[in-house]
Amino acid sequence: MHALTVSEEPEQRWDDLVRFWEEMEWPEGSRVEIIEGIVTVSPAPAFRRNLIAESIQRRLCSVISEDMGIFQTLAIAVPSRLGMLIPDLVVAPRREHTESDTHIPAAMAELVVEVTSKSNARHDRVSKPAAYAAAGIPLFLLVDRWAPDGPAATLYGDPKGDVYRPLLTAKFGEPLILPAPFDLVIDTAEFPAP
Repeated sequence: MHALTVSEEPEQRWDDLVRFWEEMEWPEGSRVEIIEGIVTVSPAPAFRRNLIAESIQRRLCSVISEDMGIFQTLAIAVPSRLGMLIPDLVVAPRREHTESDTHIPAAMAELVVEVTSKSNARHDRVSKPAAYAAAGIPLFLLVDRWAPDGPAATLYGDPKGDVYRPLLTAKFGEPLILPAPFDLVIDTAEFPAP
């Protein structure tokens, strides 16, 4: 069993959390994130969730430049929100641009994609978007299979503080348009329903 003692100093607290996150031996295949200063461990994403991420990644591959990458397991750091987050997809530069082998600064991302599951829907709808907006990530795509009004994908942009503006929502089956620099239409009819 491991214990974590955290300093009251904000910067030191962040360093302690990251060190714990990096050095701890977590269950193989799990997704370990720091969300609002709390280390959370989730099982690997389910097959349907992966199908959605893969479908979006396949479409993005056709439009991004060669100096950009689409990453499925890349952690992004948002120290101001005590967050070390692992979105379902991150579009970021491919060059080595960080001192760490475990994560990149969230501000490097051009787009993050989260696909909800029943167990993580609150984090994907509230906590993570606030962190992504605070980091200034230009676009956030939430594919919410468990949305109250039925499965839908919502694109957010224009981050101000820790808030995004909703740009458009597409129910599953409707086209979803990603603006520049992607200029891409995603067919949400390809997404499996819950």
